[in-house]
Amino acid sequence: MQVEMEIELQAADRPNRLLLVDGMALLFRAYFATSFTGSIRRTNSGIPVNGVHGFVRYFWDAVKKFEPTHIVCCWDMGSTTFRTEQFANYKANRPEAPIDLIPQFDLVKEVVDSFGIPNVGIAGFEADDCIGTLARFHSKDAEVFVLTGDHDMLQLVDDRVTVVIMKKGHGNYAVYTPQFLLEERKLTPAQIIDLKGLMGDTSDNYPGVKGIGEKTALKLIQDYGTIDIMLERLPELSKSIRAKIEADLEMLHLSRDLARIRCDAPVAIELQQCRWTLNRANVVNKFEELEFGSLIKLIG
Repeated sequence: MQVEMEIELQAADRPNRLLLVDGMALLFRAYFATSFTGSIRRTNSGIPVNGVHGFVRYFWDAVKKFEPTHIVCCWDMGSTTFRTEQFANYKANRPEAPIDLIPQFDLVKEVVDSFGIPNVGIAGFEADDCIGTLARFHSKDAEVFVLTGDHDMLQLVDDRVTVVIMKKGHGNYAVYTPQFLLEERKLTPAQIIDLKGLMGDTSDNYPGVKGIGEKTALKLIQDYGTIDIMLERLPELSKSIRAKIEADLEMLHLSRDLARIRCDAPVAIELQQCRWTLNRANVVNKFEELEFGSLIKLIG
């Protein structure tokens, strides 16, 4: 109770800061960071928990670093979405989840729930779309931080939305504001979408324009600003690049659409519902159930 009251008092004294957590990004990163050794952390009853254990460490580090007043954790709700309806091969190259990871999908949500944090996901949409929608809606009343490992999220960056990309190692982040994105990549957030439209995305398995890689795509976007302006000035392009674009025009538009994070997904949560008010007893109970004794010290 004392810890909970302290966090509530601290939050009341500060401007609203909403942390939107890309749950799958944290869970997968945590799982593969430890499973490559072949040694999977398990409870005494044999339940695999290495991903959940690592998730908590990543999550808690970010909470201490960015000091949110409000938190939501967003999740994918299956592999079938409106994007797979648009393009059947979307993410079709993804392997099945490892057997030891599957039971951890529900366990990690139980842990998030024990922290008093809403788990959010909408069937037919990706976690990215939930994050984009909540970021746009709540940025009017809160400074928004998006915690992820997915560089596609950089399209969400604006003066009120900061995208935090997790890098290798705990506590190592690239923090993207519009200024930093422009300095590092010479791109605006909207240009991230057009870049993917041209070059495609091997991870998400959509091709973009055949024969145009990242270097050429980047130059085209930097030269013309947008795909639409580039298409208006198509005769200015070299013969070979123009031929590639004209041959793949339909896929160019489709790839750009697949790359765009929807900020109008049917998801809503009031800011008051996601206020960060840690109930230590609830978390300790869950940690003891999962035999996370070493993590209890993290939460004080």
